[in-house]
Amino acid sequence: MSFSKYGEFIVFAVVVILLPGPDFAVVTKNTLVGGKHRGGWTALGVASSNLLQGMAAATGLSAIIVRAQPVFLAIKWAGVCYLAYLGVQAVRSAIRGEYAPLDETTLPSTKVALAGWRQGFVSNITNPKVLVFFLAVLPQFLPAGAGFGWVLLIGSTFSILGLAWLLVVITGLHGLRQVLARRKVRRTLDATTGAALLGFSARLATEHV
Repeated sequence: MSFSKYGEFIVFAVVVILLPGPDFAVVTKNTLVGGKHRGGWTALGVASSNLLQGMAAATGLSAIIVRAQPVFLAIKWAGVCYLAYLGVQAVRSAIRGEYAPLDETTLPSTKVALAGWRQGFVSNITNPKVLVFFLAVLPQFLPAGAGFGWVLLIGSTFSILGLAWLLVVITGLHGLRQVLARRKVRRTLDATTGAALLGFSARLATEHV
C-alpha cells in the first residue's frame, strides 16, 4: 500500500464522516443534555467502537459476523431498538420541557462519563452499516496481500478522524450554550434530534444491509 493510496482513503473518510448519521445525533443529544463533558465521552465511545470494528475487519472477524446471518441480524435489530429508545427519550424530554441548566447534572461525573461513553459505543457498535463499511471500503484502498498493520492503520485513522469531527461539533455546541439554554430552543433541538434518531432507526429497520 502506498501513502498516496492512504491519502485517498483520508479524503474519502472525511467525506463519509461529515455526513450526519446516528453517531452525530447521539453526540448532539448528549452534549445538549450534559454539556461538553458528557458529549466528549459520547464521542470517545463512538471512536472506541470504530477502532474495535477496524480491528475486527483487520483480523477477519467482521467478515465472519456478516456471513453469520443470525448474528448480523441480531446486531441490526439491537441497533434499531437502541436508536428508537434514544429517540423516544429525546421526544419525551421535548414534550415535558423541563431542563436543568446546561453543563449541570445531579449525577457524579464518573457516572456521566460512563453513561455518555456507553451510549456512543452502543449506538455505533450495533450499527451493522459500520461493519459493512469497513468490509466494503477497506479492500478498495489495499493491494492484494496487504499486512495487518496497514488494515489497522486505516481503521485507526477513520476512528481518529471521526473523533476529531465530533469534538469540533461538541465545541461548537458548547460555545452556543447561552442560546441553547433557552427552554424553547432546547425543546426544538430535543424534538429535532429525537425525530432524527427515530428516522435513523426506521431506516435501519427497513434497509437490507
